[in-house]
Parts: sequence; C-alpha cells; structure tokens
Amino acid sequence: MPTSPQPGTVRPGGRTARVREAVLRAAGDALAESGFAALDLAEIAQRAGVGKTTVYRRWGTPGALAADLLDDMAEQSLPRADTGDVAQDLRENARLVQRTLTDERQGRLFKALIAASLCNEPAAAALHRFYATRIDAWAGCVTDAVTRGELPSGTDPRRVIAAVSAPLYYALLNTGEPLTQDSADRAAAAALAAARAGVA
Repeated sequence: MPTSPQPGTVRPGGRTARVREAVLRAAGDALAESGFAALDLAEIAQRAGVGKTTVYRRWGTPGALAADLLDDMAEQSLPRADTGDVAQDLRENARLVQRTLTDERQGRLFKALIAASLCNEPAAAALHRFYATRIDAWAGCVTDAVTRGELPSGTDPRRVIAAVSAPLYYALLNTGEPLTQDSADRAAAAALAAARAGVA
C-alpha cells in the first residue's frame, strides 16, 4: 500500500514551488529574528502571503518546516573550491563557513536551527543531513589531494573537512570568540597539518 510523503518532503514545481520558496524565506527570517521557540506556522503563512491551511497541510509542525528549510539550504549551497592545491581549497572552505556564520542573518539562522535540532527530531535529522551533504561536497578536495600525493593514502576526506569547520562552530556556539578570516585560516591550517601527519 503506497504511503503519503512526510510533510515538507515533496519537491514540486510551478506555483507550489513558489509557495514553498516564499514560506521557507519567511521561516528563515522568523528564525533569524526570534529563534525556533517563537516559530509559528500561522505567522509564517501571513509573512509569506499564503493561506494558513496550505502551510499546515504541507508542513504540519514547526519542526517539519525547519527541517525543510535545512534541506533547501543544503540544495542551494555553493559548490566546493577546486584550485588544485589542498591548502587553498581548505582555506576556501573555512572562509565560506566563516562568512556564513558571521553574516547578520545567516549566523542567527544557524544558531536557531541548531537550537531547534536539540529539541526537535525532524530538525535534528535535517541538520545531520545538511552537514553530511556539505561535508560530502567538499570531501573531493581531500580525495583529489590524496590522488596528487599531497596527503597520505588512507586519509579520511570527511574527517578532514569536518575538522576545518569544527573550531568555527565551537567559537560561534561556545566561546563567543570573534570569527575572522584569520580564524578560518588557522582552522584550515590545523586540519591540514593533522591530515599531513596522518591523524586523519
């Protein structure tokens, strides 16, 4: 017996796609402004200029809406760098993360989505998918570096890419230290040094 798709998982086109885009934009704005606890589907419908019934029928819960927003963000993310030099590729990755987390809207949005993931299962699963998608996209930098002989055979590409962004997220969420381009470059250099030493 066929099952109905989970709310927010269908990827249609036309008018429905425009409605989804408007609702996700409104949800992102609301999350950046007030956080997950204040996310209200009726308010999102009003912000997006669509009917409440449409939003409740399509997403059902704030968690499902946050999850769909994360899935959309993963789909819209920029492609990885491919400079032919692993040090430069990892710096580009770190700087992209740094720019995103320090952007006035995006930084607050990520904090809200991370907070949502701590108390909502669909949001947590979507956040894991988001990071897995981004890590997989950038892992090619490391795979290519191993092929070129820049890094040891057996280096785990996903571990290296995760090590690049981990200090930046730690600063954002725990220490509150300023996230600068220098911070990004240091994170990339540390991940690269560990990979070259065979730690990864």
